[in-house]
Amino acid sequence: MSALVSAYLWVVGLAVFGWFCISTIVASVFLPSGAYDPYIKAILRVLFRLLFIPVCVEGRRRLDPARPYLYMCNHVSLFDMPLLGGWVPGILRSVEAERQFHWPLYGLAVRRVGNIPIRREEVFSSVTSLRKALRLLGRRRSLVIMPEGGRTMDGKLRPFKRLPFLLAKQAGVDLVPVGMSGLFSLKSKRSWHIRPGPLKLAFGRVIPAVTVARLSIDELRDLTRERILGLIEWP
Repeated sequence: MSALVSAYLWVVGLAVFGWFCISTIVASVFLPSGAYDPYIKAILRVLFRLLFIPVCVEGRRRLDPARPYLYMCNHVSLFDMPLLGGWVPGILRSVEAERQFHWPLYGLAVRRVGNIPIRREEVFSSVTSLRKALRLLGRRRSLVIMPEGGRTMDGKLRPFKRLPFLLAKQAGVDLVPVGMSGLFSLKSKRSWHIRPGPLKLAFGRVIPAVTVARLSIDELRDLTRERILGLIEWP
């Protein structure tokens, strides 16, 4: 039965997501950057409703949607970015693995909206991508980075890379720790099964830009990881 449910959810999810990608590409051709973001959020929220996945959001009211933030969160599932894209306030862009920019439809959609590809195994490429990210924040777009550098294989939080926190110190914006819960049970990297269940997206206390500037890279990395750990609800 679980296989049949998963197959149905894949069909529905891919159909909605395909429409999302096509319509986003079209909108990006005719509308200025950022103008179609409310539509992006709306259709991503509809996706979760159609998949019978309830989403609980905490801490969003403390954020100003008109301000740029650097969001950092745990990396769990293929559903991470749809969840963030649907509920993070304001205009959001992300740094994503370069290979995803070659996926059919999705790759073109993320290029059109202005997401940033990164090759984590190549230092020069990574630095170039982070420079692009700095320019994005300068245009008052918020940015999300997953400092683990890859999805968890066992549901646990992986060690954080240092490079995202170098970006954080250069960006001059507030950093927001984010914890996502329930995604590993929903869809893990090692399984194709989708198991609908409640998700939680928790926004932690903002780490002000002055604090980001004062801390060393390692201190900021450890503080952010501690905050994110405190936001995740473990099964």
